[in-house]
Amino acid sequence: MEFTNNIKQFSEKIGKLKEHVKTEEATKTSLIMPFFSQVLGYDVFNPQEFVPEFTSSFGVKKDARIDYAILKDGKPTILIEAKCMSENIDSVHDSQLAMYLNASKAKFGILTNGVKYKFYTDLDETNKMDQTPFLEIDLLDLKEHHIAEVKKFYKENFNEENIFSTASELRFSKEIKKYFASQLNTPSDDFVRTILASGIYPGQKNQAVIEKFKPIIKKSLNDYMNEAMNEKIMAALKNNSEDSREAEGDTDAPAVEAAKEIDIETTMEEIEAYYIIKSILSDTVDPKRITYKDTRSYLNILLDNNSWKWICRIVLHDHKKTLYIAGENKKEERYELSGLNDLFKYKGNLKVSLQRYLESK
Repeated sequence: MEFTNNIKQFSEKIGKLKEHVKTEEATKTSLIMPFFSQVLGYDVFNPQEFVPEFTSSFGVKKDARIDYAILKDGKPTILIEAKCMSENIDSVHDSQLAMYLNASKAKFGILTNGVKYKFYTDLDETNKMDQTPFLEIDLLDLKEHHIAEVKKFYKENFNEENIFSTASELRFSKEIKKYFASQLNTPSDDFVRTILASGIYPGQKNQAVIEKFKPIIKKSLNDYMNEAMNEKIMAALKNNSEDSREAEGDTDAPAVEAAKEIDIETTMEEIEAYYIIKSILSDTVDPKRITYKDTRSYLNILLDNNSWKWICRIVLHDHKKTLYIAGENKKEERYELSGLNDLFKYKGNLKVSLQRYLESK
């Protein structure tokens, strides 16, 4: 839990610093070195553990240097190549990192711009850095499963064999997710043919049949994903409500607070919006403190179930979706939404609204 809090706090720190980091040197001193010291627990000022401008006699050219090396028993085990925060590393395969990783026999290489981190090893061919990383993280868009993987690189947890044994699974898992994401958006001929061959369509699978079934399969897949997600949301909502009632000693209260007004129906879209906002604010406050109350006109998102501490209000209609955020003196800030994903655009505004209540006495 302490590691999770540390990396989330560091993520917030980057959000505040990023506008002021303009050079590669500033990226190193303000973002990269603090990440390895504050989050991963390395002593960046101990040259026996963390070496800047690392050079060696591993058969690389004399003027070639790697930005940092983490040593274990005097030997490099992790090599780090740093880029300026403004540099897009998504399509970069760093040849210098590969050269050093291959020559030094270090097991892991990291390419970073201080915000994004790409972790490499030699899954495809021993002592030759893979073309693709087995793990990629964005500190401004942290995922829970990424936190668990990064924790393996924490100094006290670091075990080279354990990380390497899971690296292959991580890389293939990432590719599988990308494949399914592409099929959800645009099913390929082969994908459609495979589904039809499972017994769904016994006839000939010619191109006309494949084209006919593409939109059907796309809709079916997306409907299934939405239904599965909604079931998880409802289950989580029910569990949270039951936990809350048990804590208050009230076992007869309705499963959803908003349902006290029986003529008000909280829609699945409203529940989804509530959970999106709850997730946005979860790195600022305990998620259990974010609640909602439904009304005839809007969904009210509250802190500590206190109507005086409303963070935002959401109006969801088929023809129009609107977000109202509590500004200074609770003056409404209004934003039109094209869909629920637009809520993420106002992450900063929502956190500012919440912070006012947290700071008030």
